[in-house]
Amino acid sequence: MKTTPLTEKHIALGAKMTGFAGYNMPVSYAGIKEEHHTVRKNVGIFDVSHMGEFIVRGTGALDLLQKVTSNNVAKLEIGAAQYSCLPNADGGIVDDLLIYRLPEDKCAEGERAYMLVVNASNIEKDWNWISQHNDFDAKLTDISEQTGLLAVQGPNAIKALEGLTDIDLAGMKYYTFAKGTFAGCENVLVSATGYTGAGGFEIYGNNEDLAKIWDAIFAASAQTGIEMTPIGLGARDTLRLEMGFCLYGNDIDDTTSPIEAGLSWITKVKKGDFISQPLFQKQKKEGVNKKLVAFTLQERRVPRHDYVIEDAEGNAIGRVTSGTLSPSLGHPIGLGYVPTNFAAVDTELFISTGRKRLPAKVVKLPFWKEK
Repeated sequence: MKTTPLTEKHIALGAKMTGFAGYNMPVSYAGIKEEHHTVRKNVGIFDVSHMGEFIVRGTGALDLLQKVTSNNVAKLEIGAAQYSCLPNADGGIVDDLLIYRLPEDKCAEGERAYMLVVNASNIEKDWNWISQHNDFDAKLTDISEQTGLLAVQGPNAIKALEGLTDIDLAGMKYYTFAKGTFAGCENVLVSATGYTGAGGFEIYGNNEDLAKIWDAIFAASAQTGIEMTPIGLGARDTLRLEMGFCLYGNDIDDTTSPIEAGLSWITKVKKGDFISQPLFQKQKKEGVNKKLVAFTLQERRVPRHDYVIEDAEGNAIGRVTSGTLSPSLGHPIGLGYVPTNFAAVDTELFISTGRKRLPAKVVKLPFWKEK
């Protein structure tokens, strides 16, 4: 398995490690539930250096990204980020991703530069897909192997980090970013993004600087009286699910349309031609046959991935894509695809475990909201 620059630190901290997307990654340290509450109430730090990063640069960079992604990249200003997806030719999703429009100080006249952040399990797949459609004057560079990524998430993130950088963290709006010095390291990109719904930042730096940045974050937090806690991928999953954020390979994949997945808002069919645009335009106009819905259960049994969803008569109508016992709410929550006529809020569903049928109810996202 591959390692990140911090793998030995995780092991030394007593993390429970597991293979994820080919990397040896920490699942938890003190326990998923405890780590989850730490992020919601205070602040925690995740090592997500397994994620992939591509640079797209050139006079045709915008045209390429407009062709292969669903959102409108032309709307991106320098210093802004955008959530999007890579549609395949059949209306499914190759991957979901973040797009950053980078400063143009290193660009020639007429050129633009972007950074794409893709899922670790899809790095090679995404690279091949984008390269296959690069009929434009655009150069792709894979910087995944040299780039580390930390996520500092929680309501005390600004207090914990502001003494480490010349970047104005407090003034940074959601889905914007800046490059600057961080923990004495140059050329660090800090973005007001995350996968938890708890607020905070994601910090991109060179792999050789990552351990220094990690240590500096812990030291600076201690000086401000804030306890910085390492958080594993287990809590990252429960946090994202409470917000209803899709996980690639579970809630979205090559067979699911972004319209079916509730991602119409990143599918801008009026921007012009892009892969599967005619199909998405038709789906938006005529509707889709199935939808990804959120549901809750009052019983304590967790709805596991691929459990069958049934109607009141016991007919199989769908399947669970994600499920957990919500640490914040104290009861099970889940996502799953059902026929559109079962997607309305308050619709009664049943989750089949094989032996039991658990009553469930369709609810509106997000599951958890800050009070």
